[in-house]
Amino acid sequence: MSAVTRYVYENAPNNQVAGYIIFILVFILSAIVYKLGFAKKLSLGKNIIIYIFLFLGCILLTFFALFLPMIEGLIVAALVLILYKIRLWREKREEKEAS
Repeated sequence: MSAVTRYVYENAPNNQVAGYIIFILVFILSAIVYKLGFAKKLSLGKNIIIYIFLFLGCILLTFFALFLPMIEGLIVAALVLILYKIRLWREKREEKEAS
C-alpha cells in the first residue's frame, strides 16, 4: 500500500469508511487536476457530464490507489499545475503592467 492509503486504513474506524475516504480523496484531487490543467469554459450541462464521467472513472482509480501511489501522484500533479498557474498569472500581470 502507498503511504496515504496505509495512513487512511490505519486510522479509519473500519475498512468500508477507509475505502470511501480514499475514493473521495481520489475524486477531489482528480477534479482539481482537471480544473487546473484541462478544463475549458463550457456550459453547465457539459460540465455536469464531464464531472459525472470523472466520478465514474475515479471508481476505477480508487482500486488502483489501494496498491499504487495514485493519491501521491495526484497531489504532485496538482502542485505542479498550481505553480504553473501562478507563474502564468504573474507573467500576464507583468505583461499588462508593461503595456
